[in-house]
Amino acid sequence: MNFSLDNKVSGRCDNCNSAYFKSSVKGGVFLRECRECGMKKSI
Repeated sequence: MNFSLDNKVSGRCDNCNSAYFKSSVKGGVFLRECRECGMKKSI
């Protein structure tokens, strides 16, 4: 699983540059998962 903490391009996936995300909150951490490639990111 890829995991990134900073955006190279704001609001887009670092891996595939998609702007489509699924968002969730786990344990007080806001997680965003790219719908295209599945990369998760905490923001």
